[in-house]
Formats: sequence, structure tokens, C-alpha cells
Amino acid sequence: MGNFLVYALDYQGAFNKNSLGAVSEGARLAAETGGECHAIVVGEGITDELAGSLGAYGATKVLRVDGPSGLAQPVVDAMAAAVAGGSYGTALFGGGLLGFEVGAGLAARLGAGVAMEVTAVRAEGGKIVAERPILGDSAISQIEFRSPVGIIIARLNAFEIRESGAGPATVEDLEVGFSDFSRRAQMVTRGEQRGADVDIEGADVLVAGGRGLGSAEGFALCEDLASAFGGSSAVAATRAVVDAGWFPYAGQIGQTGKTVAPKLYIAAGISGAIQHKVGMQASENIVAINKDSNAPIFEFSDLGVVGDLHKILPKLTEAVKAKKGG
Repeated sequence: MGNFLVYALDYQGAFNKNSLGAVSEGARLAAETGGECHAIVVGEGITDELAGSLGAYGATKVLRVDGPSGLAQPVVDAMAAAVAGGSYGTALFGGGLLGFEVGAGLAARLGAGVAMEVTAVRAEGGKIVAERPILGDSAISQIEFRSPVGIIIARLNAFEIRESGAGPATVEDLEVGFSDFSRRAQMVTRGEQRGADVDIEGADVLVAGGRGLGSAEGFALCEDLASAFGGSSAVAATRAVVDAGWFPYAGQIGQTGKTVAPKLYIAAGISGAIQHKVGMQASENIVAINKDSNAPIFEFSDLGVVGDLHKILPKLTEAVKAKKGG
């Protein structure tokens, strides 16, 4: 099966949680197959301490490449060079837009098989098998690789972060000759997505929006209501609207997002598919607003309101404000 090569993205002196989950998963698979999990980091001024810290998540070696940070093509160059010089059978990426771009680019560069939106990986019969939900998450596709190197790109939050308790990983500098086109793009500034700093897992009141909102602008209704509640309140979303680009991944609830248990969960325009239910069913009180009286979410809601959320949410917001003011 060979060793596992995991891309780890750092920002402001720390690795993001999806990278740590991918390293943890690579280490788990390596332990099961008798291989090793190596990580690769690309950036400027990455310290031995930061790179070596991936050892706590199971990486035995970290390949450090001095190059532009946060850009896809330099990472493709670096990982292609690492694969050419090492005995790697699998390249693994955590969820995120950069991981998808790098993984797809690496697959094209190597002529390798690639599995995207993966939620689970296992070793079976001497092969690595990736699992990917299909048909609206109603079925699971089992994927095996025929190419020498298989590329696996996970969904966000698919891999659990595990600290193995091991010491720092060995850090090895890898010299890479970057392609001319890889240096044509430059990172001018890096912004954070709207809502990226919101703690939906710790909120007492969550106002979650689905496709029934109609557009990204529709989330203003949810934000107004959450603001009216004040205190520990936040806005969240379903996977469908996150995939559509209406709301950031940080606010996604469900099987491939976060699991929440607020005191009050208000579902606006959410159908209530099983994939979403598993992420919020532990809420103390669930209020659903949907124009479809047959929406599955009404089956497990404490209070269901059938109607146009674009009319109901503003009225509810005003009622909450009036109550608060009283």
C-alpha cells in the first residue's frame, strides 16, 4: 500500500483542524497497514517546532518546503516532487477549497485516481477503500484505486482529530523546483469567511437556514432574528446552502458538518433530511418553519409553522424584540 502523504495547511502559526484530522486519519491507516504517515507543509518561515508538532497527531516525518503559502500550484509541485522521491501509495487531504484544488491538480499531474467528498477510508484486502456518499447522501460509493498513487480528498470535518501522544516528528527540508506558472499568482490578502468565528456548537439559540431562504441574501432574516435574541445566539445552515456558497462552512450542521444541541433550534426553510437531523436532533426545543406541510422536519419538531418564512421571520423578530424590550 505504501506510505501516506498528507498535506497540512498552516495559517498564523497553527494548522487548521481539517489538516490535523487528515494527519490523524493518515496515521491510523498507516498503523493498520504497516506504513508511515508523512505530512508536507509549504510556506515561508515554518519553524521546526510548528512542523514537528504534527508528530502529536501521528506523522513520523514532515517534509518542509520553502515556497508561497496558501496557493494551490506550488503545493502541487511540492507534492509531485515528494511522490517522485518517496514510496507513497496514498495522498490525503482534509476538507476545504484549497485541498480540493490541490488534490485535483495533483491527480492531473500524476495521472492518478482521485476520490472527492470522502467521508471514510479503510484498508481492506491489501487495498485502500474510500467511501463517498452519492445520490443526495442516500447511498455510499465504495472506491478503490488502480493507479500507483490514490488521491483522497475528504469532506469538511470528515476525519476525527486524534492526538497519539507521540513526540515531535522528524522535519526534513525538501527542495522543489517550482514551475514557472506556479509563481504567477500571488497572495495579496487573506480574508476570513463571514461567520467563520461563530461558535455554533456553544450557542443557546440557533437560527438555521436552508434552501427555502431562496438566496444568500435570505440569511439576513436569520441574522436579524438571532440578533434579536441576543446573548449566546448564532446563525447556522444546511449543507445544501453551504455547497451553494450562501453561507460559510463554519456554520454547517449535519452528518458532514457540526453537531449541535442548543436550548432552542429554529429551522427556517429546512426540509429535515436525515443527514441534517443527526446534527441537531439533540436540541432541547425545535421550531420548524416551512411552506411544505409534508416536510420531514415536522416529524421531529416540537412546534411546526406552515407558511412563508419571508413573512414569518420578520414578524417573529419583531415579537422577540418587543418581548425583550418589555
